[in-house]
Amino acid sequence: MPDIDLVPLPVERVVDVLGLGHSVFDTSLKPYTSWSLSAVAHHLDAIDSSCWAALDRAAEGRLAGFVLGSMGFDQRADWGNLEWIATDPAYRGQGLAHRLVERCCEQLVKAGATAVVTDVESRNTASATLMRGHGFREGATVTLFVRDTPQAATHAPDLH
Repeated sequence: MPDIDLVPLPVERVVDVLGLGHSVFDTSLKPYTSWSLSAVAHHLDAIDSSCWAALDRAAEGRLAGFVLGSMGFDQRADWGNLEWIATDPAYRGQGLAHRLVERCCEQLVKAGATAVVTDVESRNTASATLMRGHGFREGATVTLFVRDTPQAATHAPDLH
């Protein structure tokens, strides 16, 4: 693996994080989740955030990946939430995502997390395998039901 440093996500790298996220996340599969500046800011602004950037020293600090997590999940203040993780396709298969998951979870445990939760879209087998490999197990299953309307039928994303 190239010389990759995991560092607390610097605010000046948020634009790079947004760009990488837009290039790799397909939020049409989970329309209740939006990838945006506010999604990043939510975690960065948290008291107990666990936001990390993977920077390639050999490539002048190029963003190789990131993870965004923070304390609190719905009504559970004692749970950590690993919400977003991405690696640049050029860095995949080198163990970078594993390092990011571990660093995020370690920080959340230090902050007092009694559990860490994440969600993975059912067709994202690579992420599901990654999470299982780090001790995550399937918990509650939620099915998104969609009712098409005549007006939206031509504009609705295919969620099947």
